[in-house]
Amino acid sequence: MPLPDPGWMLVSLRPRGGHGALRRAAARHGGGLVALSPWTLQDLDDPATRTALQQALAADAVVFTSPAAVRAAARLQRLGDIAACAVGSGTAAALRRAGVNDVQRPRRMDSEGLLALPRLAAAGARRIGLVTAPGGRGALQPALEGRGIVVVRADVYARVPVPLASRSIQALEGETRPTVLALTSGEALQRVLGHLPERARDALLRAEVVAASARLAAAARQAGFSAIRVARSPRPADLVAAACERGGDRIPVA
Repeated sequence: MPLPDPGWMLVSLRPRGGHGALRRAAARHGGGLVALSPWTLQDLDDPATRTALQQALAADAVVFTSPAAVRAAARLQRLGDIAACAVGSGTAAALRRAGVNDVQRPRRMDSEGLLALPRLAAAGARRIGLVTAPGGRGALQPALEGRGIVVVRADVYARVPVPLASRSIQALEGETRPTVLALTSGEALQRVLGHLPERARDALLRAEVVAASARLAAAARQAGFSAIRVARSPRPADLVAAACERGGDRIPVA
């Protein structure tokens, strides 16, 4: 028996191959998904990366900025008994799967919440490892260094730009159902808007936005979006819940 057509569409800017959780969350509420991946993730594996990771893991505490950072680091070497900080619940879960038991994560799952963790909040000259990728949370390292903290950075994966899928562009241009953009990365938004054809770009700007943080909501407003809501967290379930609340009677909730 064929599935009914979705009553609304969620636009995902996750990396290539990373849309599954959002797709399933939207489907639970009668929604479909348009995947607009601006890049794919690629592990880095060379002597310089391995040395940087060893030095970062030897710091007083180690910040991991994403589940992808955890997975890439764990493929390079055993993470072992470290005092870890995770930006959110997904990163914390990835750390535990990698065998790290001492993990702190913030209730507010963004850079500001991360900086408020007890391991990072106190001033003083300490060494903090930062396991991440180029780009991304650009405000985190300067904020830590502003507290007198020595940051030992290890970029263990990279975001490699890829062309936007033509099928997704066509779907966006022809979409007539209520459409919501799930926004979890300002860098991804800038790249997508910069590479969409004019018609598809205009269609995306008409979508409502559910942003993973107030900072991302401000970025959406600056980019030209008008209907914006901040979700409780970047988790797919919370993003979809905010989409349904925002749509009210326009988005059917299963």
